[in-house]
Amino acid sequence: MKTNDYVKYITQTVVQYIDQPRDERKKLRQEKKEQRAGFMYRWFGIVPFVFMLQMRERKKLKFKNETE
Repeated sequence: MKTNDYVKYITQTVVQYIDQPRDERKKLRQEKKEQRAGFMYRWFGIVPFVFMLQMRERKKLKFKNETE
């Protein structure tokens, strides 16, 4: 990408951002935040997620066995 193309792209992006109403920008920012993966998943992948699921299952089984 040449410098001129890059400047044109950045200018278009900034103008598009400025033309949006403030409420719409906040709404889009909030939606992006909600869609982002959790901290543990982003930093360590799926391993902590699987570990947490197993721990939850064990708690459920333990609680179920105690109530019977």
